[in-house]
Amino acid sequence: MKIFKNKHTLQKEILKTKGTSFVPTMGGLHKGHISLIKQAKKSKFKTLVSIFVNPKQFNKKSDFRSYPRNTKRDIKLLKRLKIDYLYIPRFKDIYGFRPKNKIFLDKFSKKLCGKFRKGHFEGVLNVVNRFIDIIKPRYIFLGKKDYQQLFLIKKHIEKRKIKSKIIECNTIREINGIACSSRNSRLDKNQMKIASNIYHYLRKLKKKIKKDYSFFNISKIKKDLIDLGASKIDYLENYNIKNFKLIKKRSKQFNLFIAYYIKNIRLIDNI
Repeated sequence: MKIFKNKHTLQKEILKTKGTSFVPTMGGLHKGHISLIKQAKKSKFKTLVSIFVNPKQFNKKSDFRSYPRNTKRDIKLLKRLKIDYLYIPRFKDIYGFRPKNKIFLDKFSKKLCGKFRKGHFEGVLNVVNRFIDIIKPRYIFLGKKDYQQLFLIKKHIEKRKIKSKIIECNTIREINGIACSSRNSRLDKNQMKIASNIYHYLRKLKKKIKKDYSFFNISKIKKDLIDLGASKIDYLENYNIKNFKLIKKRSKQFNLFIAYYIKNIRLIDNI
């Protein structure tokens, strides 16, 4: 595994290859990241992982500062996984140039997380667009846990006719059901139990809604979630996962999208 901290030396290296399979991360690597990397390694291209905690996608400085970081542990893990390249850029490396493409922000960026985290998706697309400019990957591997983010990156790539292809990978869950996330490391044992109970509640709810849409009673559901231990719910909505339209009647093709807090820790999922 070769480690790069400068985009110019990285570019010189990858120019020698047929292309790369890229897994962008903010570190704090977990089973979800490992699954993405293993998928990337199956391709015929070199595997490239990045670790960069992007300040522009945080709408609170405190959230940026408290984001879980453990680069030494991450490097050990990536060596064991035998990836080809690790890119750990500094801020100036990413933001010290003008990218070729202007970001395209689909109107769906104003919904769900975009409604509650102003500027979040602009920050995500900005950094992904810059990584694409630097690396020009053949494939980009992204998880379905961040489904809205995945959708918006795909739209940007389509609109700007970028040659990189997005590979969608299934959400990886802990044994207790909760979606793997770097933020889970901030949950204590009791909070993990709360998150698990919420996941199982929502899974049962989805089955009921498929049979009878009247079970989607927002005020009752929010009360149930608070009773289970959620501190606050930003949103809970049904979206068709093919066209991302809001579901307002009985349907079989939808996911429940949720963002909620346990104390000051914000968790998202789609089930």
